[in-house]
Amino acid sequence: MSETMALVTPPARKKRTSLEPGYRSRPAGRGGRTIGRAVLYIVLIVAAAAMLTPFFWMVMSSLKDANSVFSVPVRWIPEVFVWSNYVEIWESSDIGTWIKNTVIISLSVTALQVITGSFAAYGFARIRFPGRNMLFLLYVGTIAVPWQSYMIPQFIMLSNAGLANTLWSIMLLQAFGAFGVFLMKQFYETIPEELSEAARLDGLSEYGIWWRIMVPLSIPAVASLALLTFVNTWNDYLGPLIYLRDPSLWTMQLGLNNFVSSLYDTDYGVLFAGLVISVVPIAIIFMLGQRYFVEGIATSGMKG
Repeated sequence: MSETMALVTPPARKKRTSLEPGYRSRPAGRGGRTIGRAVLYIVLIVAAAAMLTPFFWMVMSSLKDANSVFSVPVRWIPEVFVWSNYVEIWESSDIGTWIKNTVIISLSVTALQVITGSFAAYGFARIRFPGRNMLFLLYVGTIAVPWQSYMIPQFIMLSNAGLANTLWSIMLLQAFGAFGVFLMKQFYETIPEELSEAARLDGLSEYGIWWRIMVPLSIPAVASLALLTFVNTWNDYLGPLIYLRDPSLWTMQLGLNNFVSSLYDTDYGVLFAGLVISVVPIAIIFMLGQRYFVEGIATSGMKG
């Protein structure tokens, strides 16, 4: 009987060790990963709420009357929504002219920086000449030089050229940017150089290679540069303050600043309505170009 039971009972399996072939470690528990992901989501939600709180307060303040904006305690939601603030900012100020000037300057500077930055970056990335790396380092090093250190000589130069108090002064000031060259060069270096070599063999000039090959392949970087340049130019205050003295040339930032007559006489509900209007174009551009912006920033530091 015992012999029969020995034949029927299967032998016990030997536990494998990590040194034996075919050994697989057990996957980590799903519970720990779920908790970690939940904590990450909570942190991200809290961070997003902290960043959006000032914007929410600005929007709600634009719908309050003048006495309720800085009330104590703070009222996040107005008791009565004053939609007439948006009508009053259009009627009591020259905000239409401010928006027009800001759009002209922002679009012009963005186009100039994209063209000049991408073209200069192509020279640094694909054209070999003596001292190329040293010249690039010196050019990029100008990012660390504050504009305030040379804005007076620059103002004298543009004034002598007769460009002060014109929109052309702001456009020429920001037509070139070292950051755009750096961003575009890093992206160009991710594009295989074999494409440029093949184009040269086919008789395409360097200008043609840049325009017909490099620029179409670098749309994410171009979109990132355009987005950053447009936002910086739209929000610029010091440049227009120095060069644009005529009220008909004021930008949004100058106009809204001069709208504040004094601390006690200003209707801050109307002022916040103007601030919301000034933020809307930037928010729309960010939403439309978010995908290209993330892709351009993520790939600009890669080489391959």
